[in-house]
Amino acid sequence: MTNAPAFLKIVAIKKLGRLAASSVMLLAASASFSVLSDEAVLEENNNLHEPFSALLSEHVKTIDNGASTQVNYDGFKQNRARLTQYLNSLAKVEKSTFDSWSKADQLAFLINAYNAYTIDLILTQYPDLDSIRDLGGFFSSPWKKEVAPLLGKTLTLDEIEHEFIRGQSQNTKGYNEPRIHFAVNCASIGCPALREEAYVGEKLDSQLDAQTQRFLADTSRNRMDGNTLKLSKIFDWYGEDFENNAGRESESWQGAKNVNTENLSQFLLLYKDALNLSEPQVLTLEQEKAEIEFLDYDWALNDTQ
Repeated sequence: MTNAPAFLKIVAIKKLGRLAASSVMLLAASASFSVLSDEAVLEENNNLHEPFSALLSEHVKTIDNGASTQVNYDGFKQNRARLTQYLNSLAKVEKSTFDSWSKADQLAFLINAYNAYTIDLILTQYPDLDSIRDLGGFFSSPWKKEVAPLLGKTLTLDEIEHEFIRGQSQNTKGYNEPRIHFAVNCASIGCPALREEAYVGEKLDSQLDAQTQRFLADTSRNRMDGNTLKLSKIFDWYGEDFENNAGRESESWQGAKNVNTENLSQFLLLYKDALNLSEPQVLTLEQEKAEIEFLDYDWALNDTQ
């Protein structure tokens, strides 16, 4: 190049300039496409759950000044075709597509699937039942019925919750998110409220936090009398999910609020305002000196009255 005529050097430099400009344009286009792709996935996931959100807003009734909800199963029964259409749309999601989503979108999908299939299960016998447990028997459980064609398998409600969400399986890690216990709904009065909208990845953290505060603020389910915590049986059944979270292997879902506590007292202290704790009660929890009493669980159907 050192001995090349001057005009050849100029031509070469111009070509290199055009190549560099083309590379910059390609990188910019690629980045723009990536942003558009992320936005498209977000919109697609929101649209996926919109039909369920519409059904929930129509047939879930807020009660007790917002502390809980009741479900109009008769209304759901009249609109069962819409519910079936939504469930069919969930069944069409391929495992590879699911795996490509953010952890928030995955978790929202699983919570919605659990709640929608629970409603659908109730409708198989409604109104001729008083509790979801009526759908089982002495040697069977409604949570072990294969009711949900999802991600290439036909799953039970137990598998959705305990294997996929909580990671209680050798093949799944779960999401290490204790607040899911205030989002999945077992169609019972003792359960945390069925939310009046579907869960979506972009709002999941705030939705889970709102559900947790809502449940803990309900003094019929959780309260502290003196130095005694009177808590829902949920904290007894799933106590391990509120303990030793920081070191637990998971799918690395973590919302804006860090709920990875080492014990139940630490978790409850995150929501001391919802529990309306006094300063001495806060100190009792901080010192882990509180006594715990688990309240009876009401398995009656959470039907509208």
